[in-house]
Amino acid sequence: MPAAPFYHSITAGIRITVRPSFLTDQSRPALGHFVFGYAVRIENVSAIGVRLTHRHWRIHDSIGGGEDQEIQGEGVVGEQPVIPPGLVYQYQSYCVLKSPSGSMEGAYRFERPDGTAFAARIPRFALDAGAEAGR
Repeated sequence: MPAAPFYHSITAGIRITVRPSFLTDQSRPALGHFVFGYAVRIENVSAIGVRLTHRHWRIHDSIGGGEDQEIQGEGVVGEQPVIPPGLVYQYQSYCVLKSPSGSMEGAYRFERPDGTAFAARIPRFALDAGAEAGR
């Protein structure tokens, strides 16, 4: 089986890399329950430290004509990490779709020590159960 693809973006010195995967053992395709994991790597390639304060996700489920969800909240996985220059923060999470394919994209809000804030784009990435879903 080929390795899952990586998706990248860089905004204001913040490099975001996402690697999605289909979680076969947690999914129930016959019941329209498809679970996808995604690993996120956030690297600060700027000269200034940042703090991740908020997330905004758009999740597209390809079922029927397409079903969309928006998820917003503070931090990621219960944290608001500070990422100094040259360092990396990584985490893993998941989402559940009703169909075997879809996509996710969004933005993280970061604050600098001087109080300025900016949104770093999370690249759009495909969620595809493929042959593992028993299609």
